[in-house]
Parts: sequence; structure tokens; C-alpha cells
Amino acid sequence: MQILLGFVFGFLSSVGFGIITNNPKRTLIPAGLIGAIAWVVYIITGWYTHGVIMPNLLAAIVIGLLGNFAAILVRAPVNIFYVPCLVSLVPEIIIYNSMKNFTLGYDGLAAHGLIKAVTVGMSLAIGFVIAEAIASKVYPPFKKYLEKRRQE
Repeated sequence: MQILLGFVFGFLSSVGFGIITNNPKRTLIPAGLIGAIAWVVYIITGWYTHGVIMPNLLAAIVIGLLGNFAAILVRAPVNIFYVPCLVSLVPEIIIYNSMKNFTLGYDGLAAHGLIKAVTVGMSLAIGFVIAEAIASKVYPPFKKYLEKRRQE
């Protein structure tokens, strides 16, 4: 049940943020599917790792790989898919709680939260770098194949 809800709300959050950021209509459904799949990967990985670093890393890799694939199919910039799909992974509640703890004088809790937020952000960035490295090797032959098929 949690996977189904994660899929639905991952889809809705990605499509909703795509609408807010004025993405082209033809990119909303692919972005929603990518965001939903990434959120399901996040949930499943979280069951086995009990942390936030590995789920964010793997979800970012999924977004990166599928985003590049969708960019080729839909003929749109890959950032159109990255931004709406990434929104649900950004550690905003961790940063909020850290700032709240800092203003209340709980410096130790604030520092712990900020370090956690930075590591989550780094895992997202590293996930995108890994995905781009894989995509740069895998997708050019796929792109050539699609161009050949479109000419026929």
C-alpha cells in the first residue's frame, strides 16, 4: 500500500511542480512517471538501509537515467525532467528543523540537522553525476537509433 501511495503522490508532486514551473504540457506525464518511479525507489531503499543517504542517491540516479531517456524521446532539455522530479527529495524539513533548533538555542541539534541536509544534498548531486556518466555512454546509440527510425 505504501508503494502505491508513494507512486501516486510522487507522480502528483512532480506533475504539480512541473505545472508551477511552467513546463511544456508534453513533458508533464513523463516527468510525473519519472518522479513516481524515483519515489518508489526511495521508499524501497529506505526499508533496507534505514537512512537517507542511499535512498536519495539511488533516487537521483533513477531521475538522471530516466530523465535523459525522456529528454531524448520527448525532445526536450533534460532539466525539464530533473527539476520537478527532484522536488520531493530535497531535505527541506531537515533544514527547517535545523533553523528552528538554531533559533531556539539548540545548537547541537541544529548542527546535526545541517550536516544531515548537506550530506543529503551531496548524495543527490553525486547521483546525478553517476547518472550523467552512464547516460553519456549508453544514450548516444539509442539516440542514433531513434533518429534512424524517424527518418524511415
